[in-house]
Amino acid sequence: MKNRKLTAAEMGRLSPEEYRARNDSGIVVVLDNVRSAYNVGSAFRSADAFGAGKVCLCGICALPPSAEIHKTALGAEEAVPWEHYADTLDAVAALKAEGYTIVSVEQTDNSVKLTAAGKGRTTSPKYAFIFGNEVDGVQQSVVDASDFCLEIPQYGTKHSLNVSVTVGIVLFAASDHSHYHSL
Repeated sequence: MKNRKLTAAEMGRLSPEEYRARNDSGIVVVLDNVRSAYNVGSAFRSADAFGAGKVCLCGICALPPSAEIHKTALGAEEAVPWEHYADTLDAVAALKAEGYTIVSVEQTDNSVKLTAAGKGRTTSPKYAFIFGNEVDGVQQSVVDASDFCLEIPQYGTKHSLNVSVTVGIVLFAASDHSHYHSL
């Protein structure tokens, strides 16, 4: 067999308890009024896959336990620590107080392209990435409170990606420690 698929045991994955006990990666996912429980579940699954320290669910986000979240998270919502904030700006204030660089993932007039993100922004080892509502994106007040905005370059006819896809792309880039430490 040329390419035998690995078993879960061979991959050496962490248990939920081991995941929660390990050192914090310095990456936090913040969901700003993400309405779909399926998108919330997908964000948990990507957060788990790329080692995020926690997920902040803000505003009208669906909260665990939820069958819809579990359907896409596949248990990641039990491994990745999470907090709920009634208002995203409260999460931003708490994360800033903990030393996080606040990054709204949004298209703005001064957003940094993900491919150019390593060019001279900050050397912070701690990033909170804010992902917005499926229709309206990140609230303007949250964009205003951010240290900078990050944009995923797109080349087709649409101006946005599904929020769960966006979370995966940004966390993949952030998980390359040589890249995100130079954002």
